[in-house]
Amino acid sequence: MKNNTRHMNTAKSALLLTALLAFAQMGNSAYAQNGVNSPYSRYGFGIQSERATSFNKGMAGVAQGFRDGQIINAQNPASYSAVDSLTALFDFGLTLQNGNYKMGNLQQNAKNTSIDYAAFHFRATKHLGMAVGILPFTNIGYSFSTSETKVEGDDDLTSSYTFTGDGGLHQVFLGAGWQPFKPVSFGVNVGYLFGDYTHTMTNNFSETSVSSNVKGFNANINSYTIDFGFQYIQPLSKKDKLTLGVTYGLGHDIKNQAIRYIEKYNATTASVEGITGDTINNAFQFPQTIAVGITYNHTTKWSVGADFELQKWSDCLFPIETASGSYVSQKGSLNDKMRIAIGGSYTPNSQNRHNYLQRMSYKFGAYYSETYANTMTAGTSSSKPKEYGLSAGFTFPISNTNAWYSAPKLNVSLQWAHTDIPYISNLNNSRQTLKENYLRLSLGLTISDRWFYKFKVD
Repeated sequence: MKNNTRHMNTAKSALLLTALLAFAQMGNSAYAQNGVNSPYSRYGFGIQSERATSFNKGMAGVAQGFRDGQIINAQNPASYSAVDSLTALFDFGLTLQNGNYKMGNLQQNAKNTSIDYAAFHFRATKHLGMAVGILPFTNIGYSFSTSETKVEGDDDLTSSYTFTGDGGLHQVFLGAGWQPFKPVSFGVNVGYLFGDYTHTMTNNFSETSVSSNVKGFNANINSYTIDFGFQYIQPLSKKDKLTLGVTYGLGHDIKNQAIRYIEKYNATTASVEGITGDTINNAFQFPQTIAVGITYNHTTKWSVGADFELQKWSDCLFPIETASGSYVSQKGSLNDKMRIAIGGSYTPNSQNRHNYLQRMSYKFGAYYSETYANTMTAGTSSSKPKEYGLSAGFTFPISNTNAWYSAPKLNVSLQWAHTDIPYISNLNNSRQTLKENYLRLSLGLTISDRWFYKFKVD
């Protein structure tokens, strides 16, 4: 007698789900240590992180039109429906970064290591794929000081300023992608956005009897995110196709408080004096976001895509200290973010079991971005921070067989990024330019496993 039974490997299921939850907890700790050392992270919610996972970091983050059952593409949830009925994917990654920061004749180098993300992807039912994971959203981390200067009217007294900041936002998401019929797919990611920020400016004096002036800004952020995705596949021939991808992120209010406090600290008595504070309720808004991209695929060899993204931060409330010294939340405190990227992947022959180099994938990409932080009061296009970069990467199948699609894969990518940041100095109101150069090495491991299968019992 033969009987077909649908079987789930519960041990592997529990292992991967436990690993994802543990990775999320590790992510919280790693994020608390910050992945940046940049004065630029003083602005807005901090420096925005890529939503890229291991498959597209080497392609400058291009993702909107990418659709493959062996990748987790969290940037367009419509892609989740591509996963087949037997596959479950677990993907996680980290980045090692070396940054060089230069302003005039001053420069500094800093190294950081951060856990990037963890994601899990599986098929829920026919035509419906799902994903869950944790992603970074922003990072804040800096500490720098000015040189000592004489205090006017007292030749024996000098002062200096110290600026520090830490925090950032993170996102846990649950997504689904549905393909109602073959050419089109729809998807949605629902996320929980959480984190905090703290910025402190301290005016210190050479005499401990003179109280230090401390000004601080902080907030705790807890809110939701919703992103809708769409993909349309247009076959061109038996071997070629185009995929159009579009996502829309819902803008909304973030009903959290922003706090500013001013105090004096007396080092002689180790006491705080004269505390004043301001609190703004419902101080933040999250932007509407639209991204569109197109990808060309030639069999499993070539994939080339281009993306455009716009985030409408200028329409969002964000707290700011005005020239008159008041603390208010207003629109126009941030710039709209625009990003253009191109990238691709080439796999010579994924089924060649005798030549490992031909089973590898080779990736490339480039991007240009005008970032969202408003570092200048003028608000002209020439005053917006600009960033551009190049990337390259490799995918190494961790298998000595021709089962390329089901083999675990190690993704390695290298990115160079340059940022020009004009800003107005808080101290003397002069125009300055901060130049940042980054070299990032990203590592990602994608594990593909067969969760559901049929077997026969005699």
